Amino acid sequence: MPRASFSLRLLLPALLLPLLASSLPAAERRPNVLIIVADDLGYGELGFQGFTRDIPTPHLDQLAANGVRFTNGYVTGPYCSPTRAGLMTGRYQQRFGHEFNPGEAEVTPATIGLPVGEKTIGNRFKALGYTTGWFGKSHLGYAPQFHPLKRGFDAYFGFLGGKHDYLDAEGETFNPILSGTTPVKTIDYTTDAFARAAVEFIAQARTTPWLCYLAFNAVHMPLEAPEKVLARFAHLTDPKRRTYAAMQAAMDDAIGRVVGRIRELGQEENTLIVFFSDNGGPTASTTSNNGPLRGFKSQTWEGGIRVPFVMQWKGHLPAGKVDDRPVIQLDVLPTALGAAGVTAPPEWQLDGVNLLPYLTGKNAGEPHEALYWRFGQQIALRRGDWKLVKAPLNEAEARVRGGTGTTAGAQLYHLKSDPGETKNLAGANPAKLQELAAVWETMNRGMIEPAWGHNSGPVTK
Repeated sequence: MPRASFSLRLLLPALLLPLLASSLPAAERRPNVLIIVADDLGYGELGFQGFTRDIPTPHLDQLAANGVRFTNGYVTGPYCSPTRAGLMTGRYQQRFGHEFNPGEAEVTPATIGLPVGEKTIGNRFKALGYTTGWFGKSHLGYAPQFHPLKRGFDAYFGFLGGKHDYLDAEGETFNPILSGTTPVKTIDYTTDAFARAAVEFIAQARTTPWLCYLAFNAVHMPLEAPEKVLARFAHLTDPKRRTYAAMQAAMDDAIGRVVGRIRELGQEENTLIVFFSDNGGPTASTTSNNGPLRGFKSQTWEGGIRVPFVMQWKGHLPAGKVDDRPVIQLDVLPTALGAAGVTAPPEWQLDGVNLLPYLTGKNAGEPHEALYWRFGQQIALRRGDWKLVKAPLNEAEARVRGGTGTTAGAQLYHLKSDPGETKNLAGANPAKLQELAAVWETMNRGMIEPAWGHNSGPVTK
């Protein structure tokens, strides 16, 4: 089957820019940035997390061994698109109304997507003279103004929706796989194709500092994998688990190829690499495992918002470090800027924090005073080891996506002693409950109402 590739012509204008950094030796120029995002990967799945061992992930394990693993790594949304909006901007997505997913392409109005007034990580790094590439899933709007090539990225190969067939490029009429803005007719396997495009980009951009955003659709449904990878898991008797295992292994292989190419080019010590999942695993549909955590994707229980999270920068960050302090995907943008020697000015109003001083030992404190969540009626706030939360208690509640979040009736958990959120301590600790509720209310006042409802529907109160 033909292998689809993004158009190298899209890179030429960027590569011809008179970049100040391009004439510097690699050791002196600004570092490259590689951001890898998995889709619907549970907290407990990867080898380095230590909960399950039936799917080897040697390449991701190597990233963790060479860098920092965050045991309390979070994302701001228990759903795909809101998390990605937060990553792109370094700001809580509720500040600009991006609280829910857009719907399918054929029903989503052209006005729905990451607001064009919000600067993206692509915009920020392109302004610094970086060559920027985005490969894989977008899920931030379908209309032309939301396309990655209009949001600060020089090259794009991927799809604009929330999911896609892995083997059929033309499987979704309204949500094609695009090389730039041109639909692709054939593809071998999306995981391989997105990684291949990233490898080509990195090789083409190697004379300049580059930012590469690699957003896999793995391991999101539908469950599909190449036969050659499925054969490695013939011992798994559950067909669903076997296919899931092959999908995750294929993603790990693909990450190994991308990082391997960086190593071959002699750029690993000059590349900050970040890996995390966009939300927790939807166990019932894919078998993705959230380890000891309660809940799943679409819930503000820990299983929906705490994710595998790794950061590597050889020679600059400690190797094999395990950091238990809460961090969040909002921190990726300011940390990457910090690696480039740039401090975000106050007028950018970022919610993320540059983690480098915390990881190098210059700052022994907590990066965040508190972390905030709102997803319709669901809410959460983490402050220290304590968590305030309102999340579904049954299947009927789990199906509700609208409504307005409040602290009334919220529960209280001590995550250090009870990461599975099994013991509601609200009754025994009313003062702590009131304290966290007050912090959530204060933070919530800085947010706005959702700009659209679940799957582009009307906003429900």
